[in-house]
Amino acid sequence: MCRAGRSGRCHAIAPLTAAPRGRVPHASVVALASAVALLSLVPLGFIVWVTVETGWHDVIALIFRGRVGELLTNTVLLEVCTIPLCILLAVTLAWLTERTNIPGARLWSWLAVAPLAVPAFVHSYAWVSLVPGMRGLWSGVLVSVLAYYPFLYLPVAAALRRLDPAIEDAAASLGLGPWRVFFRAILPQLRLAICGGSLLIGLHLLAEYGLYVMIRFDTFSTAIVDQFQSAYNSPAANMLGGVLVFCCLLLLGIEVLVRGNERYARVGSGAARPADRRRLGWFVIPAIALPLATAVLTLGVPLVTLARWLYLGGIGIWRMDAVGSALLQTIGLAIAGGLLATIAAAPMAWLSVRAPGRLQRILEACHYYVGSLPGVVVALALVSITVRLILPLYQTFATLLLAYVLLFLPRAMIGLRASIAQAPVELERAAMALGRTPGQAVRQITMRLAAPGFAASVALVALGITNELTATLMLSPNGTVTLATKFWSLTSEIDYVSAAPYAFMMVVLSLPLTLLLYVQSKRTAGQ
Repeated sequence: MCRAGRSGRCHAIAPLTAAPRGRVPHASVVALASAVALLSLVPLGFIVWVTVETGWHDVIALIFRGRVGELLTNTVLLEVCTIPLCILLAVTLAWLTERTNIPGARLWSWLAVAPLAVPAFVHSYAWVSLVPGMRGLWSGVLVSVLAYYPFLYLPVAAALRRLDPAIEDAAASLGLGPWRVFFRAILPQLRLAICGGSLLIGLHLLAEYGLYVMIRFDTFSTAIVDQFQSAYNSPAANMLGGVLVFCCLLLLGIEVLVRGNERYARVGSGAARPADRRRLGWFVIPAIALPLATAVLTLGVPLVTLARWLYLGGIGIWRMDAVGSALLQTIGLAIAGGLLATIAAAPMAWLSVRAPGRLQRILEACHYYVGSLPGVVVALALVSITVRLILPLYQTFATLLLAYVLLFLPRAMIGLRASIAQAPVELERAAMALGRTPGQAVRQITMRLAAPGFAASVALVALGITNELTATLMLSPNGTVTLATKFWSLTSEIDYVSAAPYAFMMVVLSLPLTLLLYVQSKRTAGQ
């Protein structure tokens, strides 16, 4: 196929649709993703090593016992109750703020994201201060929904903004009512966002420690930490870690089955017009009640509790030398860890979108499972390895940052994957047809389009590092004190008043990162 140039010669051109799949840089990207996956297997290798060292007879006795059944029941009930409630709340709020004429939609949208700035164990601290008798499963479900539903709200709201309303118009023209249009034309297009957010929440529920300790609800994470505190590096704790890994892989398998292989990028002439907002009419008052009640429960309770403790403590509890030092160290670790985790997740995120297959799913599972492990399991694996094999790295910032990368790979993956999925692969093929190498096409086209997602992933990981507790306690060099570790040590001594400034600074530090996530989701929709 050719076309005539100004000189009259025939110039060969390659049809865009004929760009061969084999020209994409699979080998180098697979090599990078495999290296990160091997690194992610270090904690699992540690558990296997301890299992072999313990002996099968003792392993069976440690796993098949009543205590493990009780913890498994608690964990499954927590997941089964919390995730559907998060989906229901997040989708309803996203629909109200993005598709209706509810008064103050922009304010409600911001308030729906803002709870991300409050660490989960600060939510728990606030609720226990308000209702000292909070205990058990339903208290855990309540606080978990309030703390984690924004992880679903953000991607669902962003997806709703990007949907082409022409599909809804076509469904309505076929005689479907508003509810049937929603369930048959809109909800299926939200599947990728719902699956990604649900997986993120599910992994957090498996790994969360501080939230459930405060309301005295036993999960695998709390039991593992108890085991380590009572008997350092005990086989029983490592066996519990092994069961937790199995739960993560099961969760990942369910998410893959539900997600499917559909593509959601829009390619064609013209552009999707913004969807019309539905008029609520008399329903506007109950519609406002939902985001208002959510804001009161997610933001009002923690902020009022913090204000009360700060008022009771007065100016004397603000030791600026200690608070300032903890703040600076937290900022440095959050930025460094966020950048490293996002860079490490980029090859796998690209593969999961551009080259799905059996190898990709295996590598992706390696990236995800480590995020479900409690920080103490990852930390103990790194402690054992550094002490036995590379002693100079024991309790150094390098080891601490490696732990952060392993723990927060899933966060970086989900943010990057959604952004790369929005960059049409046809643009990469067009760049290669115009002479770019596969690597140049990915760097100059896809990564540039995914840059806002990269920034959001860094912010999401930095948020997690700001609130991380157990790995920081075990791996940080002597003299390192973050806001989270200082807050936890003070609350462990029931000194809630002295802990309040550290909790307040964590919220203040998390607010700009949350705002960045909110702005990025708006930019993704072109708003």
